[in-house]
Amino acid sequence: MQQAVFGRADNLRRGEFRGSAGEYFGIWIVNILLTIVTVGIYSAWAKVRRNRYFYGNSFVDGHSFDYHARGLQIFIGRAIVFGYIIAYNVLLTFSPIIGGILALLMFFLLPWIVMRSLRFNARVTSYRNIRFDFVGKTWGAVIAIIFGGIVAFFSLGILAPFASRWLYRYIFNNLRYGDRAFETDPKIGALYRVWLPAFLLMLVGAAVGGAIAMIAYYSAVGASDETMIDLELQVVFAVYAALIPALLLWGIAAIFYRIGVRNVVMNSARFDTRHTLFSDLGRIRYFWIVISNLVVTIVTLSLMRPWAAVREHRYVMEHSGIVVDGELGDVVASMQNSGSAVTAEYLDLEGFDFGF
Repeated sequence: MQQAVFGRADNLRRGEFRGSAGEYFGIWIVNILLTIVTVGIYSAWAKVRRNRYFYGNSFVDGHSFDYHARGLQIFIGRAIVFGYIIAYNVLLTFSPIIGGILALLMFFLLPWIVMRSLRFNARVTSYRNIRFDFVGKTWGAVIAIIFGGIVAFFSLGILAPFASRWLYRYIFNNLRYGDRAFETDPKIGALYRVWLPAFLLMLVGAAVGGAIAMIAYYSAVGASDETMIDLELQVVFAVYAALIPALLLWGIAAIFYRIGVRNVVMNSARFDTRHTLFSDLGRIRYFWIVISNLVVTIVTLSLMRPWAAVREHRYVMEHSGIVVDGELGDVVASMQNSGSAVTAEYLDLEGFDFGF
């Protein structure tokens, strides 16, 4: 795949981001203030303003994307989920059985919610005035999310590449741009090659956490002159001392795995059977961006959050693209001439976005 990309470098259309931290800061600070004043209600409209800025400044082959959702659609979806969670907690207090039924119902509704969210977010996105679409069904989401999650969990992560393959095949193979389809078929061997370093990091994290916990435990037990309260404090300290390094290494492993899987999936994906998607995100470089963004955001009390968001998005866009067989303009023109393209002017927005 890499040889194919490099061999046709003249046809590679990399993404680019033309926004700036200064511009986005104005949008971000207004979103924050209005969200606080409205006790979180404005957050749905804030998401629309944010996405319109980032989509509108994300370009491929000289053309940007557009985001067409309305704040009310996002607000309704969030209100439904929020209301369900409140009802669950209230009923759980008065009737654990009914609360348990609601929790089980949410588990079964999750694939449908994910499917509807993927469809909504695809349909409110356009490129060169042609909408995306998602045609996946609920049962496909059950296999990709529920079954895949169970397999990955009970195999202690060993079968995670299979779960990743099912998930991204469900997403990409049901994604449409106008009347043209995307498809991907990431190979298990390639997924396991990016899984192995992440899994080794997880094992190191578990070993370090376990070693710290054992040292702290035996130190507490051996201190016979300590009071019971002191021993309890030492045990609590031991738990946190073990969890912190373990969770840090697991977080690093998760980032490495996620970026590795993205590269594998994107580089094996095709659009309209002949145009190949492309991704060459560096795992170490991306990890550095995430960590340094986090540090800068904390040190500046979140005032540098817009700079961090723009920096990360620009890196992802610049290391993503498509290898075109011909010209993208010819593909768009053929869809428009056939009358089968779903354009931004006449597509009715249907449904609403579910979110937490």
